[in-house]
Amino acid sequence: MASPKTLLLVRHGRIEERFEGRFLGSTDIPLAADSACKIKALARNLSTQKPSRCICSPLNRARQTAEILAEAMSVTIEVDPDLREVDFGRWEGLTFEEIVASEPRMVDRWASWENGFAFPEGESLCHFFDRVRKATDRIVTDSPSTVLVVSHGGVTRAIICHLLGLTDRQHVLFDIKHAALTTIELNEGRGVLTELNVFSYPGD
Repeated sequence: MASPKTLLLVRHGRIEERFEGRFLGSTDIPLAADSACKIKALARNLSTQKPSRCICSPLNRARQTAEILAEAMSVTIEVDPDLREVDFGRWEGLTFEEIVASEPRMVDRWASWENGFAFPEGESLCHFFDRVRKATDRIVTDSPSTVLVVSHGGVTRAIICHLLGLTDRQHVLFDIKHAALTTIELNEGRGVLTELNVFSYPGD
């Protein structure tokens, strides 16, 4: 019988206000200067969890978040490229309103979950969810007990769906807050969502 495992999922901290509301999947931007305080507060709240590993996305905003958390919990950071956010292609840096105005048909195809849909000059949904599933399976297989995963909103939603046996399309049901904790307990390969957006601040 496999031992129970715990996944501590954390979305990176806030980015600069000028970037908020824009599609910034693969765009590699840093955290906002004032994000560190909230991440340090999260680290204090997580101090009793004692994860054996800290695995993060290669993108700057996730790595900066992981560095603060890992230092507080005395674990070494491991980078997994498959935990990066989805690549929105030429939609990167645009607001939803700008995208709808310029490519309404592509937005309709995305909204209808068209088979094989890919963001223009970017990544396909199929490829995104597949690589996140593979990364998640590696983490679950290779981790002895509790592991901290620092990534992105879309990645966290994809992990939740994979481990809870939900469809990829159901990822839209979850709103993942910045620098907040989401916990999944795993037993015999079955996941249970035990915490969602813990330690998030009002307004996040």
